[in-house]
Amino acid sequence: MKTSVLRLSLFVLGLVTMFFVTGCNSLSKKHDYETTAARFFIEANEGDAFASAVLPISGVRVAVSSKPFITELDIVHVDLATSDMGHYLVFQLTASASRDLYRFTGDNQGKRVIVAINGVALGARQIDRPFNGGYIAIFVEIPEDQLPALIKNLNATSADIQKEIAKK
Repeated sequence: MKTSVLRLSLFVLGLVTMFFVTGCNSLSKKHDYETTAARFFIEANEGDAFASAVLPISGVRVAVSSKPFITELDIVHVDLATSDMGHYLVFQLTASASRDLYRFTGDNQGKRVIVAINGVALGARQIDRPFNGGYIAIFVEIPEDQLPALIKNLNATSADIQKEIAKK
């Protein structure tokens, strides 16, 4: 029990630290949105270094790798889509991240992808096939009325990050 609490604490601390280290420049700028970073983690293998992610509404607990495989640096745009099951987010990735995503999901079929937004696990999706086309579609566990603001903040953050990357 103490080990899982320690792992979770270290996971959250690590996410917060990485968020502030990678986002220092954007945090110091004045803007009309809340800086919002999305990171994607893969379900951990037995014996891997991992942390436990718990989804806020369903309470689903997933042991995840401690290192994200997709970060806010890889996201170009986020859209809201709808299916028979409800609304979900569609993350569009950079060309480089798209190639990595295809290989990564091809090698990890059967595992789950967890999306953490600002360090909080909000959604999970099972890898049923390699994800191609540079998109990740995932349901998130937040109230429907909060989705428009979340998408606005994710897109504004992504646009600013991509502008900074293009300058370099």
